[in-house]
Amino acid sequence: MRYLCICIIGILASALYLGGQTPTPSHEGIPPRESPSDYQFQAKAGTLTVAAEFTGHSVGLPEGPLTTEDFVVIETGVYGPSGARTKLAAADFSLRINGKKAVTGQPYGLVVNSLRNRELEPTAAEQKSKTSVNSGGGQQDSSSTPAPYRVPDALKHEWGQRLQRASLPEGDRALPQGGLLYFPYRGKTEKITSLELIYAGPAGQFTLALQP
Repeated sequence: MRYLCICIIGILASALYLGGQTPTPSHEGIPPRESPSDYQFQAKAGTLTVAAEFTGHSVGLPEGPLTTEDFVVIETGVYGPSGARTKLAAADFSLRINGKKAVTGQPYGLVVNSLRNRELEPTAAEQKSKTSVNSGGGQQDSSSTPAPYRVPDALKHEWGQRLQRASLPEGDRALPQGGLLYFPYRGKTEKITSLELIYAGPAGQFTLALQP
């Protein structure tokens, strides 16, 4: 009896502890638009309809846009008949840029370190002014190159949570679903002349031409 009481107390303590933890942000994506026609482009794979818009290096988050120099972003909506479900994965999508070999969609976690908000970063002149005076009050060489701006860890963590919530949800999902997809590309979007979003997943296959 005493052993049973100890076990019950332990279970209750664990439940109280877990209940006090900050929950991990859910991966729910961006609410899909009312219909596929509300996106610039649409294509069908079986009973599935995928709609998409290319946003370049801009990461359109509900809390406000960020940018990434290492990836380009596509906002996607996935639709189906009433009550339909499908399995979604970023790896089911790939992007062909300028007719070159297609690159596979990447997890949001690989994008976080490249996120930027230029409005929060000091200008080059401000950084140069700040680094021209050392901690002892003496003057440094004003021609020296300022250290690159580093996003504070707390802010980077917050951005990562936002990105997780905005990414296209993965796994078995009820339709419709909406969210962001990320593809490696460091070049200027002005140099993109053709874009093709390729889907190869449980619903079938298609290639969707997008507007750069």
